Amino acid sequence: MNIDEQKDEVIFFRIKSEKKKDWKKICSNKQISLTSLIINSVENRMMDDERRKVLAFIEKQDNIFGKIENNINQVAKIANGQKFISENKLRNFSDKLSEIIILKKEQNEIFTKIYAKLSR
Repeated sequence: MNIDEQKDEVIFFRIKSEKKKDWKKICSNKQISLTSLIINSVENRMMDDERRKVLAFIEKQDNIFGKIENNINQVAKIANGQKFISENKLRNFSDKLSEIIILKKEQNEIFTKIYAKLSR
């Protein structure tokens, strides 16, 4: 057998029934396996549910930034063509810029957590 083809090992340990129920509840809430909870906790790695949240956030961010980019282009086209922007369009544009600020703040908080996890 090649070193790259090592088999998984099984570990048995004792745990109180109440504690096991608590851990199972945590797993259920996080939608992860008990094995994943234990291994990732012991190895101090990011949990699968946290990984999913990061990926969902990045996807949401991409979609919103795409919409904002379209709005910026529309505002620029109107401003260049008409030399005038309606108050409604300007307000909408300002709202989108506010969304960017909120998303950037969220993104920075998530990245800070990721970096903290990776540095352990």
